[in-house]
Amino acid sequence: MKRFASLLIGLAFAALALQPGAARADRIKDLASVAAKRSNQLIGYGLVVGLQGTGDGSDISFTAQSMKSMLSRLGVSLDGPLADFEKASGDAKMDIKNVAAVMVTAELPGFAKPGQKIDVSVSTIGKATNLRGGTLLLTSLRGVDGEVYALAQGQVTATGIDAAAAGTKVVIGVPTSSRIPGGATVERMVDSPFARAEQLIMNVREGDFTTTTAIVNAINSRFGDGVAQAMDSVSLAVRAPQDPTQRVAFMSMIENIDVQPGEPPARVVVNSRTGTVVIIATCGLRPRR
Repeated sequence: MKRFASLLIGLAFAALALQPGAARADRIKDLASVAAKRSNQLIGYGLVVGLQGTGDGSDISFTAQSMKSMLSRLGVSLDGPLADFEKASGDAKMDIKNVAAVMVTAELPGFAKPGQKIDVSVSTIGKATNLRGGTLLLTSLRGVDGEVYALAQGQVTATGIDAAAAGTKVVIGVPTSSRIPGGATVERMVDSPFARAEQLIMNVREGDFTTTTAIVNAINSRFGDGVAQAMDSVSLAVRAPQDPTQRVAFMSMIENIDVQPGEPPARVVVNSRTGTVVIIATCGLRPRR
């Protein structure tokens, strides 16, 4: 009986969704974005220090090599009588249980300028078991072209917990991965065609011929025929003023134009275990702000 009642409720919502007048207009900024505003991925290799014995240790050779190289650049020499004595006694390994080699990744937003802060993600690549309490040393973040676009450093924020007691081990989350909010400073701008391109490309977030055509018609109705041209179901080209100030103001006006997008395909999602309708998305049904 309960399953039958749930099915009736789902069908009632479906009938309500099919009623006319439920659709509404959206702004172009909610449907499309400027291609020149795309983000870029950055990556770097660094060291996290200050761990409580949860680092890589002496078993990971590249961690020890990285530590020695960093100390050498800071003017700390590892060569000398003490190093010769360690080699002679067979104890030449550097035991660094409080250091972990990590990969650092970040997403560089479009139009990011030098001096701005971005978040970074830090993940271990060796035998380190926990990054809690560690500090990331100065790390260069490079783009796909090999150039340095940001520098990262700071206290890592590890939300995972790894605890063991009386033969029982509890792991919550992922303690070998963490983040540093605002941990990187942008050092270089990404070249963007926004200021010099004759036409600006806009990409529709959900490719649809009806939505793209509606956006083109709305722009041309506001600014004149030929200002916007559809390229395919995803992209359209817009002729913009050459003056940077006028171009920014022009794109601001375009973003706030209301458009009636195409209706999404009708769908009914059913819980196969209970047989009840759990989600209904049909033409004419749109969330209201």
